[in-house]
Amino acid sequence: MACLFRAPSLAIATAAIAAATFAGELPAHAASAERGRELFAAAGGCGCHTLAGGPVGAGGKKIETPFGTFYGTNITPDPETGIGAWTDQEIDAAIRGGVLRGGAAEAPVMPYYWYSGMSDEDAADLIAYLRTLPAVRRRNRPHENELPLARQAYRAWAWLLAEPAVPAASTPTEGVERGRYLAENVSLCADCHTPRTWLGAVDRSLYMAGTSDGPGGEDIPNITPHATGIADWDEADIAAVLELGMLPDFDNVQGSMAEVVDGVGGGPGYKDMSDADRRAIAAYVRSVAPIGHEVED
Repeated sequence: MACLFRAPSLAIATAAIAAATFAGELPAHAASAERGRELFAAAGGCGCHTLAGGPVGAGGKKIETPFGTFYGTNITPDPETGIGAWTDQEIDAAIRGGVLRGGAAEAPVMPYYWYSGMSDEDAADLIAYLRTLPAVRRRNRPHENELPLARQAYRAWAWLLAEPAVPAASTPTEGVERGRYLAENVSLCADCHTPRTWLGAVDRSLYMAGTSDGPGGEDIPNITPHATGIADWDEADIAAVLELGMLPDFDNVQGSMAEVVDGVGGGPGYKDMSDADRRAIAAYVRSVAPIGHEVED
């Protein structure tokens, strides 16, 4: 099980590394908005930032957690209510570092600790795509029932529990390693399919083994290659779910999985990923350790 409280010295060191990683300039890179759209699709269209009826990225989606009710923020290029006035470095710090413009700690409902493993090049491409979204003037809705001294609590949570990844030195291009990179740092399969401790930390002893307390209280299935998971699925079955939302028994996925496959509010989703990337994720999911874990209804 993930350690609930790490030694303070390790926590401070981790925070210092994260701050150093995201404080400077992004490296010189001819950012591609077209490539960024592919990453946006691989991220399920960043659906937490879009209401069911759209517009894409304009915020407002309700996200209920044990630590308060949050509303997805406006990530369109509107200069007043979105991120139009933010620098690339400020956007990067929010996506991969958990640091908001001005230096406040971000609520961990934004899974920056997974995105932190995204390569610099992919982060730059994703930001380039975000800047192409139609600007929508929609003010962010205040979060509700947050913890007392919320920003300080989020900073402490990040120091003790976030376990950020080191950004990939280069973007893996194929095979199982490509699948791992996408599943953990872009598509966030592990974020939804892995249970959490009572403090909201990822329980890595049950990596990908499903949870009965997923987004919105959904049952999220075990997707490890175990009899209680998807041991009888092959890679083509997994890739078909990502493209069509269709299970091997010809039933369809529902809820949050359907949203990330189809995209939210007219935006791209897993169905818009390349076949090669869907197959890479499938190969990786088949490679993870099988874990016996029944998800209770």
